[in-house]
Amino acid sequence: QVQLVESGGGLVHPGGSLRLSCVPSESISEISTIGWYRQAPGKQRELVADILGISSIKYADSVKGRFTISRDRAKNTVSLQMNSLKPEDTAVYQCKALYLGVAYWGQGTQVTVSS
Repeated sequence: QVQLVESGGGLVHPGGSLRLSCVPSESISEISTIGWYRQAPGKQRELVADILGISSIKYADSVKGRFTISRDRAKNTVSLQMNSLKPEDTAVYQCKALYLGVAYWGQGTQVTVSS
């Protein structure tokens, strides 16, 4: 079983930035796909960004050019740098990892973008 520990959420003004981090209990090199999803109130959970393998990255259209996902093997961490945040980015953000064919989810971290 893989534990995912997330950090970095909070309250930010529109146009601001936040950086989310996810640390898995297994080596990140052994995880086939890892990334971030979000769920806003009353909406379905959606993919924000993920990394398949070493360098295949996918972003939701709504965050392209504003968010950057990265993987640091030395720190065993996946990060999501979120810039130019908008109120519609407000959601609970969850880290998801696919390990040996099983999906694992973090507890989630709240991101609120409001003036």
